[in-house]
Amino acid sequence: MTDNTDLLADLLAAGDVVVLSGAGISTESGIPDYRGPSGALVRHTPMTYQTFVGDPAARRRYWGRSHLGWRAVARARPNDGHRAVARLQRDGLVAGIVTQNVDGLHQAGGARDVVELHGSLGQVVCLGCGDLSSREELDRRLREANPWFDARVTAINPDGDVDLRDEEVDGFRIVGCAACDGGTLKPDVVFFGETVPAERVHECFALVESARALLVLGSSLTVMSGRRFVLRAAKLGIPVAIVNQGPTRGDGHAALTVDAPLGVVLPELVRLTRLAFDARRSGPPR
Repeated sequence: MTDNTDLLADLLAAGDVVVLSGAGISTESGIPDYRGPSGALVRHTPMTYQTFVGDPAARRRYWGRSHLGWRAVARARPNDGHRAVARLQRDGLVAGIVTQNVDGLHQAGGARDVVELHGSLGQVVCLGCGDLSSREELDRRLREANPWFDARVTAINPDGDVDLRDEEVDGFRIVGCAACDGGTLKPDVVFFGETVPAERVHECFALVESARALLVLGSSLTVMSGRRFVLRAAKLGIPVAIVNQGPTRGDGHAALTVDAPLGVVLPELVRLTRLAFDARRSGPPR
């Protein structure tokens, strides 16, 4: 581990840390990120909100791919990084968790009160009546509507979409909202080109503004959706620490950066913060 890891442990040991996580924390669970070493954007253009609502054919293709992708996300399991964040929270050092991920793996790893900035793949929303329903229920309905559908997943993307040829989803049947008898269903996630709900953004800002430090985990901070919290922390003089594989657009505002896999760094931070916390509690030797 680097000297910065030791410094980061000291920072965390003082508590009141808010975590901002990105797709990089889930790569070791088999879900790639967009811009890191696994680079889904190199081969995949994410669905935009405008295309989803405006193009019925594109929407059908999306649901065919996402139907398979959801199964892969649902099978994914939290990794050592997720479990370490939950451990730091249980130890009273992490005061809040904001994630840009939609996979639910923080919660599966034991974290609580996670703010899902971009929503959750585990829920489905009707664009007509606003009804929320479970993805498991939609999965059952889509299986019944498409008993013949057996395309194979070649690669999954962070948004739960997968890579399939158009001909593999020809004839895929989508289903409408069961609550209002036919409304358009959409995963309860923020698509590219869609706005994060204002109240959710305000909640995240409030967490950051009350923090003693902001810890960014596995995010390139390329888009403003996450970078704005780093900018706010820096403006308020709140220390920012970043753990990510590769450079980020927030590095210039960071007091500390660590370039390493999260599944390696975070369990070590749990160990080091406990040592640092114990040292602070015991005080100097008499």
